[in-house]
Amino acid sequence: MLEVKNVVFAYPDQNTPWNFHFSVEPGQCIAIHGASGSGKSTLMNLLAGFLQPKSGDILWQGKSIRNHAPWQRPMTSVFQEHNLFEHLSVETNIGLGIHPGLKLTQEDRQAIERGLQKVGLGEFGMRLPGDLSGGQRQRVALLRAILRQQPLLLLDEPLTGLDSDAGDILRQLLLEQKANGTLMVLASHDKEDRRILADSACNL
Repeated sequence: MLEVKNVVFAYPDQNTPWNFHFSVEPGQCIAIHGASGSGKSTLMNLLAGFLQPKSGDILWQGKSIRNHAPWQRPMTSVFQEHNLFEHLSVETNIGLGIHPGLKLTQEDRQAIERGLQKVGLGEFGMRLPGDLSGGQRQRVALLRAILRQQPLLLLDEPLTGLDSDAGDILRQLLLEQKANGTLMVLASHDKEDRRILADSACNL
């Protein structure tokens, strides 16, 4: 279970701090909903460890991860910026998500190949991110996150820029991850994404 217990945060020029409080079970998805500036991306950065709260706690399976570095947390993130390495191929970008030293097994390489086929990018493995559209880059980023096989997945507008067919493919992929026990925190303006993927909501 992920527990966010009265996590308080404010930027230096912010008069009223945010206070986040909710919990989610494995295999469930909570939708974080609110207007622009309501704190959705800030919450994602707090969960990922890129920001530190003023007070409160973040627990995973009953143990605090508040002071853990981002790479020590049992989660992976898909943010709006894709965060792909521009000078590396699609396959290498995904491989780095699986193993930072690219010490990939044959099974890992096969998983990358199958995953690219599944998201409609089977012929794109050797291309550079700059050769892809925004929607294609987002598919690569989401596939990389899923293949890391972390129990918690943070999704900040994960299907932005995708056409309806690609969106349907990735929603199905995320539903499969939920069925396998992955816990998801979803920030999305898209009502359809929230309707299909979320089991509960946290309105900011």
